[in-house]
Amino acid sequence: MITAHTIDELRDTIAGSCVTIGNFDGVHLGHQRLLALTCAKARKHCLVSVVLTFDPHPMTVLMGQKAPPFLTSTSQRLALIEAQGPNVSLVLEFTRQMAALEPEEFVRRYLVEGLNLRELIIGYDYAMGKGRKGNFDLLSQLGQQYGFGVERLDPVIVDGAVVSSTRIRDLVQSGNVWDARPLLGRFFEVQGRVVDGKKRGASLLGFPTANLEYADVLLPKPGVYAVWAILDGQALPAVANVGDNPTFGDTGLTLEVHIMDFGRAIYGQTLGVQFVQRLRSERKFESIDALKARIGEDVHLGRIILASSEAQMRLGPQNADKDDEHPVCSRQDRPAN
Repeated sequence: MITAHTIDELRDTIAGSCVTIGNFDGVHLGHQRLLALTCAKARKHCLVSVVLTFDPHPMTVLMGQKAPPFLTSTSQRLALIEAQGPNVSLVLEFTRQMAALEPEEFVRRYLVEGLNLRELIIGYDYAMGKGRKGNFDLLSQLGQQYGFGVERLDPVIVDGAVVSSTRIRDLVQSGNVWDARPLLGRFFEVQGRVVDGKKRGASLLGFPTANLEYADVLLPKPGVYAVWAILDGQALPAVANVGDNPTFGDTGLTLEVHIMDFGRAIYGQTLGVQFVQRLRSERKFESIDALKARIGEDVHLGRIILASSEAQMRLGPQNADKDDEHPVCSRQDRPAN
């Protein structure tokens, strides 16, 4: 996947595009269906599939500190989008000036002149531009004016409710990470760099931990979880603690991971933590020995949960067909990308 950050990087390089637009926080099942249709329609019509998204998230710009924590960092989001198979990702800087653009101006400048738009795929509730006036009806009118088609997807329903980033965020914040899995199509994951911690895990407790320095993204409700630790593309059974270690009187939320049967030093490396199931709340223990005993029980229960077939079903994003070829096009007919 080619990743561009300005429209000028792509101008005059794409002969025709099939585009979808969105923030795609979490790249959940609804987003995945949108991306899959965009790629399929692009192949059918010999077009370049383009995902147009924004960084920072518009809510960060418009709401400031009141913006909710996000399900994915920008790098995570782009990796998950790439796994769905589009040719190009255009990541535009979102500013208040962009928010003030009329939808007609955004469509003309970025989609028609910049990307040579031929097909536009949007979600059921998508609206763009100043005052969110660029809804399906207006975009369809602009499509007639500029010669592109517009298709709107129906919402994706799971367990009787629409799949949305807000719904998933609520589940994760309440600790119900297992229930978030069917909406994401994978386990909820936090990524971070392994850094020095308090050095109590191995020496004091007998359970070495990797302490993560994570991006400004959502963490699950404080507690102990059975997790998959993702290191160099490999899923390793682990348990994680989200909290402030009340037994030791620490302050500030931390994410610590004990990888089972693992002895390597991994300082400085990136570790993914896929949250499978919450085991218990974090609590203050009356002694170090009581804490050690409970951690041993947590690890034992984590092993049982992670050994189940259900816990091994969704260890990563559902990859779309990533074949770069457009089956219905000859190489001479393919648009530039």
